[in-house]
Order: sequence, then C-alpha cells, then structure tokens
Amino acid sequence: MIQLPYHVILGSQSPRRQALLAGLDIPFQVMVKDTEESFPDGLHPRDVALYLCKKKSDAFILELTEHPDWLVITADTLVSFQGQILNKPSNIEEAFHMLTMLSGCKHTVYTGVSIRTVEKHYIFSEETDVYFDTISTDEIQYYLHKYKPFDKAGSYGVQEWIGYVGIRRMEGCYYNVMGLPVNRLYHALKTFNL
Repeated sequence: MIQLPYHVILGSQSPRRQALLAGLDIPFQVMVKDTEESFPDGLHPRDVALYLCKKKSDAFILELTEHPDWLVITADTLVSFQGQILNKPSNIEEAFHMLTMLSGCKHTVYTGVSIRTVEKHYIFSEETDVYFDTISTDEIQYYLHKYKPFDKAGSYGVQEWIGYVGIRRMEGCYYNVMGLPVNRLYHALKTFNL
C-alpha cells in the first residue's frame, strides 16, 4: 500500500482508468481538462501516446502552481495497426471498419502515462501486442450494437464480449489495453519521491 504525501488527481474521464486506479487503493479525485488531441506528423505511435499524455498534463500547470500538494496522473491510450493509429471511432461505420481491419491480425496498444507535481514530472509508455482471431461480420455487428464501444481506441474494450471471444493472446500488460498499466504505474509512484 502506497502512502502518497499528495492529493492525487486523475485527469481522465475514462471509467476504466478510474476503476483501475481505484483498484490500487490510492484515494484520488477526478478532474478533466479539455485538451485538443492533435499531434505532430511523423511521430511513432509510442511517441504520440507520450506526447498526448504530456499535453493533458500540461493543462494542469496553473493548478499545480496553486496547489503544490497535488499530484496529477494523466494518460493516453491508442491502438496501432500496421503503422496506422486507430483512435476512438466517430461513428458505427468507422468502428466496423476498424474491427474488420483488426480481425485475424496483430496490433499494438500503447499507453503514455504522466505523473506530475509542481516540482517533478515523470512520463513513461507501455506497449502490449494483441492477437485477434478472425471475427465474423455478424460478430462485429453484434458487438457494436450491444456494447457501443465508441469511447474506446480501436473500437473495442478488452474487458468486454469481443475481448472474450476475439482475443487469442496478448504479449504485455492486459491492463494497458484497458487504458492504464497499473503495475508500472504503482511502481513508478512508489519511487516518485525517492
């Protein structure tokens, strides 16, 4: 159990990230800042995740100056398939297209995480390779209409039906695919003040 000498802020509206951080038994408050999720062209997907989590963290600089006892955690998760970044789908057609691409193939999930106080800033990334079985058109349609994963990068949630029936195996952290690599985060927080 970590005893952090900070008031912890999670800068994410994702219910999955909130549940995962709560699972570490770390008290925290959710505070979300609107940030544009644009990034420079030509970045490796890992660097995009790092860039965006830092951008989300930068939005808290004024609050951190006013509240030196705060520690802000921000994160960004994306799916990379054959060098193409798959963000959250804007509609059901885009979601269907993404899942059709991922069917029967391997893709990589990257999460960038930022831990920041007024005096210190640490960022890291985690990656997980995910191998999908072939998913039929009917299965994709069923998933999209029943679960509506439009708030998820790559159009799927590993913890939902499609993860149960479609994912053959993974290499790396399961929780990273959910949106927060909690093991790595826990150890980073343990050593943050050392």
